[in-house]
Amino acid sequence: MNIAKTTTIQSLSLSDARTYAWSAAFVVCNIALPQLCHLVPGGGLVWLPIYLFTLVAAYKFGLAAGLLTAILSPIVNNLGFGMPPTAMLPIILCKSVLLAVAAAVIARKVGKVTLWAVAAAVVAYQAVGTFAEWAMTGSLAAALQDIRIGWPGLLTQVFGGCLIMRLIGRRG
Repeated sequence: MNIAKTTTIQSLSLSDARTYAWSAAFVVCNIALPQLCHLVPGGGLVWLPIYLFTLVAAYKFGLAAGLLTAILSPIVNNLGFGMPPTAMLPIILCKSVLLAVAAAVIARKVGKVTLWAVAAAVVAYQAVGTFAEWAMTGSLAAALQDIRIGWPGLLTQVFGGCLIMRLIGRRG
């Protein structure tokens, strides 16, 4: 998948109004997509939908947009819809922030959207996030759930994230 020709990286700052506009759009997407996935029993566990647009925000627009999306998406979803459950909120927030940081750092180093770099961001946040969840819950089985059950969601993050960034790149 060669998307580097059409997809560039922008690092938006907190003083740039576009940071808030893009972040708001991604938070809305991170609210809508989980709602759709939760229509299917276990859909959230399989598709991990709350992370997709956090990945796109951080990779495409930088750490500020990524962190805004990473923090606001789970909180707004929890307050509005009870998902993720309050007990899971710290873990989801931790993994969301890890994803935003990994995606922003890798994107800045690579300078363009490539499948391997997006995959590296997903692997990085999952690796660190798995250990963080294990430390928070004391359960290795729970910590490995995103990999064991959520592998379709992880693949969607990589391929879907690249596709979304390519589509945004064509419009921007």
